[in-house]
Amino acid sequence: MICKRYRFVSVLVIAFLVLLCATAPKVNANEKQVKLSLTPEEKDYISSHESLKVGYVQDRIPVSFSNEDGDADGISRYIFDRVSDLSGIKFEYVPLPLGDVTYDYLLGKGFDLVTSVEYNEENKKARGILISDPYLSSRKVVVARDNLEFRYDADWSVAVSTGSQTLKNVLAKTFPNFEQKDYDTISDCFDAINTGDADLMIQNQYVVEYWLSKPDYEDLNVIPVVGLDDRLCFSAVVAFGDQKGPSQEDGQILISILDKAIAAITDDEIGNYTIQGVMENQYEYTILDFLSRYRYSVGIFAVSFLIILTLAILLVRQRIRFAESKADARAKGRFLSTMSHEIRTPLNGLIGLNYLMSQKLEDKEKMKEYLKQSSVTAKYLLSLVNDILDSSKLQEQKLELILHTVDLDIVLQTVSSIEQNAMTDKKLKYTVHSELTYQYVLGDEVRIQQVLLNLLDNARKFTPEGGSVDLSLKQKKTESNKVLTTITVSDSGRGMSEEFQKHIFSVFSQELETVSKGNQGTGLGLSISRRLARLMGGDLTCVSKKGKGSSFTFTFLAEPAKPSEKAMAQIIDKERARPRILVAEDNELNGEIILELLRSEGFEAELAENGKIALQMFADSAPETFNVILMDLLMPEMDGFETTKAIRALNREDAKTVRIFACTANSFSEERDKAFASGMDDFITKPVNIEELIRKLYDY
Repeated sequence: MICKRYRFVSVLVIAFLVLLCATAPKVNANEKQVKLSLTPEEKDYISSHESLKVGYVQDRIPVSFSNEDGDADGISRYIFDRVSDLSGIKFEYVPLPLGDVTYDYLLGKGFDLVTSVEYNEENKKARGILISDPYLSSRKVVVARDNLEFRYDADWSVAVSTGSQTLKNVLAKTFPNFEQKDYDTISDCFDAINTGDADLMIQNQYVVEYWLSKPDYEDLNVIPVVGLDDRLCFSAVVAFGDQKGPSQEDGQILISILDKAIAAITDDEIGNYTIQGVMENQYEYTILDFLSRYRYSVGIFAVSFLIILTLAILLVRQRIRFAESKADARAKGRFLSTMSHEIRTPLNGLIGLNYLMSQKLEDKEKMKEYLKQSSVTAKYLLSLVNDILDSSKLQEQKLELILHTVDLDIVLQTVSSIEQNAMTDKKLKYTVHSELTYQYVLGDEVRIQQVLLNLLDNARKFTPEGGSVDLSLKQKKTESNKVLTTITVSDSGRGMSEEFQKHIFSVFSQELETVSKGNQGTGLGLSISRRLARLMGGDLTCVSKKGKGSSFTFTFLAEPAKPSEKAMAQIIDKERARPRILVAEDNELNGEIILELLRSEGFEAELAENGKIALQMFADSAPETFNVILMDLLMPEMDGFETTKAIRALNREDAKTVRIFACTANSFSEERDKAFASGMDDFITKPVNIEELIRKLYDY
């Protein structure tokens, strides 16, 4: 109870000091001009000493400390300045290092005086120092945690700063049963009590009141103890024995001057200095102190705020997702409706053509026309399926580019030849402007063609008869030594609305007006093309105006490459030696078709109905009988992966060199990686592109 009462009294005292400070005149106004009665020796001392080096304690706020500018400050400094004014002695203030300050240090560094020394009998008798009369009298108090019940006979541990040698002596004499623990600073002493490392500390009451204002020490309290006065004085440093320094006689003269000056300072002046020191050097609260003091309230508020904010964000996200899901559902609904129409139309055509062919078997001209129409219809149906698969792989980030040397001139010729007839049939003016600086680049030829064909196909479909379609190509080299190719496809068609342009590259996006006018398509082409462009380090952008046409710009980055060693003419050279091929295919119809196609191109080919038979046929054949194996991956008995591994493991030279192509409808990257890991050399997707397969076979 005494702790709480003392703290309450301290609050009242501070309030009284505030009122007194507000109504009292300024310190300087209260200082009287007093003439000291000095002896001739004292006058000679003052005249012969221009200034004295004074060491002060730098961490006892508000009694003695270094301010933000590094200057001496506090109650002691105000009194020192008054002593200097009265005596005429000039003081040079130098902070004493934190920790134990020895006599040898003071003498070696040339100190004349030390302040804030405790006035007691031990210091009066100490060798090497002479002490003045007290210039400031206050009390020492005990600081401990709230739950500590102070007893004089208990074995407490006491926190003491290492520089407080006099205090240590007092404690050893007054409380011999206390265990003293050294800490570097007064702040460290408070922390030690706060954490329980020490039980209590004993310190000047003004210093204690300053530190207890800090929220970190709100669980600490003051215990007044009878008989612990704190009287501070000057200490003159003098030499003794063989040491060099101020003489004992000079020290006594200096102390005599100081005593006369201290005696001339009135109690009112000391009181004003004390009030000024306490009030001007109160602990200043920081934001961290506020957060520490009210950490529980702030924590509850922060948690509550975060919960509310999180709920608000979740609610907004849920509404956005709901709106997006509705829009996505509508887009998917339109897509499925369109896809249903797009797939049914060519299927109906194929069924109808199949019926007509069965009725016109003897009419060769009609059969040629029907077969041509069937081929076009089947290719269109295949493009629909490829669009869906490409979109799925791109969204799942499973589509990978297959890089090899690409002749961009051939690419332009190829896409132009594919589109030229359709352009001519529609009476469209088709022009190509090419500034091809780097003809050969390292890229994915199939994907570059796919994007260009999609852009040209759209331009043709959405441009009315008599309009124009332009393709332009430009190139430049980047700072990273890559080639940036920019291809722009422009048309004079109907253009697009500004609203639709915002969603043109979205999945399932197709403007309703274009569907109603009979233009076929999944609405996936542009979405896939942009994703492919970005996969190639470029982009696909659009500029369009309703009724004025559209312009699509396709960019991609690629490493420059050298021309292929084999020209296209050599690759398609029918006179070259053709490899003998083993086809491993469990589907009888697919097997017969691929055999017929290969044989029609002049290749020798044999069929194995599953992987086990393929392995046996290769093992039983003479070396170099088969040069290429077209390996289906999903087969009974042994799948393509097992068969490939078994062939590679055979003890014959051509088992290591025979070329094995994976043939599968599954083109995901995992399947491709698994095929190469099993020992295959290349990868061909079903349905097989015959022209590409023939080219690869000639190349090998």
